[in-house]
Amino acid sequence: MTDNKEILDIQKAVFSDRQSALEKYQMLMVGSLSLWSLFVYELVQLFVAPVPGALGLALRRLIYPHFLGSAGRNVAFGAHVTIRHPHKIHLGDNVVVDDHCVLDAKGDANDGIRIGSGVFIGRNTIVHCKNGDITIGDQANIGFNCDITSSGRVAIGRKVFIAAYAYIIGGGHEFSDDAATVMDQGRTAKGIDIGDGAWIGAKAMVLDGVTIGRDAILGAGAVATKSIPDRAIAVGMPAAVIRVRNQEQTAPEA
Repeated sequence: MTDNKEILDIQKAVFSDRQSALEKYQMLMVGSLSLWSLFVYELVQLFVAPVPGALGLALRRLIYPHFLGSAGRNVAFGAHVTIRHPHKIHLGDNVVVDDHCVLDAKGDANDGIRIGSGVFIGRNTIVHCKNGDITIGDQANIGFNCDITSSGRVAIGRKVFIAAYAYIIGGGHEFSDDAATVMDQGRTAKGIDIGDGAWIGAKAMVLDGVTIGRDAILGAGAVATKSIPDRAIAVGMPAAVIRVRNQEQTAPEA
């Protein structure tokens, strides 16, 4: 757990008997029981989000600054972008969100998603909260088909480059009880920090509780199970440091 917030369990929320089907939909998608908020959300999803081409770009540029929590100048959204809990999504200037992305700020005790200026988010990428928070610094570049999830806190620094199919997994599961299934045990959220200028290679994974240092490189397909120092290059599964940038010597074995 992080900051004493309950980690959202989608299955429990969907199958709870405490709310009607409409109320469950509103809380999972809109983040409010207001019928006006639901009406606006449905209009945007039906008539604005799926419109292709230049017309769609123009409509979303006009409407999304009023639909989201906040959005700066020259924000561009591709077609079929899924937005959940829009009032907790904040974007800087010159942000590009490509087609078929998901921005999901779901949670009842979180601040949601905050994206800096000059950020690019590639097609099919999912940025989603489970009552956690996600921040992405200025001029970061998130490749195609990435998955960034937060049950606590995920902080991605300035000018971070995350290549295609990378996974940033800001949450985990307890598994200490061998007699119980993992699903029946608790969940954890320690948080992830990725420093300014870091490069996360294609198909790499950063697990919960890990810090990636400034200007560090995590190689393609690597799995970071523990923190990586500033300017280090780490590869493998689990990832191990092979050298430090701008230094001739090989880094000591972990």
